[in-house]
Amino acid sequence: MGNGWHEWPLMIFTVFGQCVAGGFIVLALALLRGRLSREQEKRVVLSMFGLWALMGIAFIASTLHLGSPLRAFNSLNRVGASSLSNEIASGAIFFAVGGIGWLLAVFNKLPAALRGLWLVLTAVLGVVFVWMMVRVYNTIDTVPTWHSVWTPLSFFLTMLIGGPLLGYLLPVVSLLALLAIAVVAVMQGSELATIHSAVQQASALVPDYGSLMAWRLAALALALACWVVPMLTGKQPAVSLLGLAFVLVIAGELIGRGVFYGLHMTVGMAVAG
Repeated sequence: MGNGWHEWPLMIFTVFGQCVAGGFIVLALALLRGRLSREQEKRVVLSMFGLWALMGIAFIASTLHLGSPLRAFNSLNRVGASSLSNEIASGAIFFAVGGIGWLLAVFNKLPAALRGLWLVLTAVLGVVFVWMMVRVYNTIDTVPTWHSVWTPLSFFLTMLIGGPLLGYLLPVVSLLALLAIAVVAVMQGSELATIHSAVQQASALVPDYGSLMAWRLAALALALACWVVPMLTGKQPAVSLLGLAFVLVIAGELIGRGVFYGLHMTVGMAVAG
């Protein structure tokens, strides 16, 4: 029993990957709306560097889960048949299409006629990437704590709360995501008491579930406060405050993902729920 911290490479990979996908979608929507000046568009495109840097960190972390980084390419051996291979392949395609398009845009080598296609295609690939992450865990019917609606909800909510903050100022989206996360945490926590195998009770896997979720929600709420309070006074949040807000979001979501991995269990001979 524990809280899943031993799976920190996967925690970083999934949380960072989902935040990057959400962040790109927000920036893509800002560019596609066509309401930014030429100078603002350049700043938005340049800011995407942070997304691809985080994506690079996510993939580096994922290789550490394999025991040896040299085994990374083996994870692509069963694309189409393996959820893990599909996850890595979809993430690599998202990273490649997004990163190459970004480089072309930065150096003014991306034709204007293709920019919209690049933004839409990469945004779609980001959603596919997050969905493939979900499939890695949600299709394992012998792990009832993952084989539930809470897995896709948790993964996409991470995208919705981290993406807007990482990508652009959309506090309403993140606020709604925070409320949804609170509801999911409470409902999932109450469901854990109904899940058990012949030898294991799901609620005993992470005995500190309640306090960990409280810390998670506190970190996310503080992040939104750093962001929203200055806006309520008619000011734009300082870069330092936005940086602190993003760190708090990542910390909160890493706590949530640690709980997710800590809830791993197999049904044994029987499961009730």
